[in-house]
Amino acid sequence: MPPLLEIHDLSVEYRIREGTVRAVRGVNLRLEPGEILALVGESGAGKTTVGLSILGMLPRQAEITTGGIRLAGRDLAQISKEELREVRGAAISMIFQDPVAGLNPIVPVGKQVEEVVASHRAVSNHDARELALDALASMRLPDPDRIAKAFPGEQSGGMCQRVMIAIATVLDPQVLIADEPTAALDVTIQAQILEELERLRRDRGTAILLITHDMGVVAQTADRVTVMYAGSVAESGDIQGIFKSPRHPYTSAVLDTLPPMDRKRQRRLPQIAGSPPDLTKWDGKCAYLSRCPKALTICRTDDEPLLASVEGSNAGHTAACYNPVAIESF
Repeated sequence: MPPLLEIHDLSVEYRIREGTVRAVRGVNLRLEPGEILALVGESGAGKTTVGLSILGMLPRQAEITTGGIRLAGRDLAQISKEELREVRGAAISMIFQDPVAGLNPIVPVGKQVEEVVASHRAVSNHDARELALDALASMRLPDPDRIAKAFPGEQSGGMCQRVMIAIATVLDPQVLIADEPTAALDVTIQAQILEELERLRRDRGTAILLITHDMGVVAQTADRVTVMYAGSVAESGDIQGIFKSPRHPYTSAVLDTLPPMDRKRQRRLPQIAGSPPDLTKWDGKCAYLSRCPKALTICRTDDEPLLASVEGSNAGHTAACYNPVAIESF
């Protein structure tokens, strides 16, 4: 059976004053029903661009140059704008990074949920309102009727995030793209939002693409991880394989910067030297080359390595590296 969502060889370019930015290069992803796949990387890695590409919501200066995006075998790149609008919100929804900025400040919360229902289903105003109230209640918001009449500015950040999830899931989509859903929240509210995502997966079978830079969130929530660096996939695998035996030097370096679980250990956390490359000047070599302590001659002379299975790893564990980290060192 094909995966629920499949991205094949996706490349996206941004045309800016300084030149052309190859923001995403040859990305391949698959998402199964009821699965949480974490798309991880630092700012500028291309994670959000991938999410927006799926929904056909890239800005005007961006263009998909190669690749295909299929939902349940249906090629989203080949359908009309009208058909894509029908898919967006009903079959695939997205939770955007800033929950407060993502809501219209002058429209009551309930009306914003109702608008999603009305745009996809031929229902009465009463039925749209009932569905909106049910969606708000499902997010365990206190007194949904009162909140539906309130404005976003009257809600806390955590409550706004729950409203955003209600908007994204009111039509029970097959796929939910969650872009940094906990970034602006404190630890307690963060845990509650992650619990809501897990409940959606468990109770509704929703497949979730979780876009984040927080490896702690990934460890707590995801089934599989895809690590992006400077526009391309550096490594991909299941949670156990990535966290216990990272093979790409970038993944290894990121995990090494996490605070140790044993609080008795006192050590200065290492940093990754250097910074990501300027993708307007990318030369076709490995994007991590200038920061990599394991670079070989082949890394400096050959093209960027392709994502491939690495010897000794679990099935499905792949890395784009000519000199992967040895398992024995972990």
